[in-house]
Amino acid sequence: MRKYVIMGVQGSGKGTQAKMLREDLDLAHISVGDIFRWHVRQHTKIGAQVKRAMAAGELVGDDLVEEVVRRRLGIHDWNYGFIIDGFPRNGRQAEFFMESYDIDAVIHLELPDDEVRRRVLSRRLCPNCGMDYNLIADRPEVEGRCDICGHGLITRADDTPEALEARLTDYHEKTRPVLELFRRKEVVHDVDGRPPVDEVQSAIRKTLGLSGYRADD
Repeated sequence: MRKYVIMGVQGSGKGTQAKMLREDLDLAHISVGDIFRWHVRQHTKIGAQVKRAMAAGELVGDDLVEEVVRRRLGIHDWNYGFIIDGFPRNGRQAEFFMESYDIDAVIHLELPDDEVRRRVLSRRLCPNCGMDYNLIADRPEVEGRCDICGHGLITRADDTPEALEARLTDYHEKTRPVLELFRRKEVVHDVDGRPPVDEVQSAIRKTLGLSGYRADD
């Protein structure tokens, strides 16, 4: 059983890399961001709290994040392990996590702030079906329209320049220290998040000692 955490600033590709590992290793991919976005689309009480935080460019409160993670891991559908992204984001969350689970590795995707801004401010979302787009590398066939359902695309509430700057500041002040906590256990693997997706995935596989993967598979 493999239990991984993937960390990196917003726009570093955590979700994409986690999904690639999930598909090949039969892991449960637990994305806190995806869970919260589902609640927002379903107009739940949790969704209302998340929406307020996103609009203000803030992180969701620790109590709510820990509750969501605990519930998700409590489903126990991860027979071969899991990879979690979007958590932990601060020292309290990291301590909660380390007390409950033995982590095999923390994958840290490194990305300069300038590249984060370029990527994040190019993202678009379909509010109807949830499909993600990026105007740099994954443009819709019809400008401003979803390829799947034809709905108009929007910019996420937390993808504005102001919200992004607040999140970058929050990341450097609160999340980076989390890496130092994990480094004490010698489980952190730093990977350059700038190359193409397949090259980043190959670098992750190499640093984790996983065999049988080629970038052109």
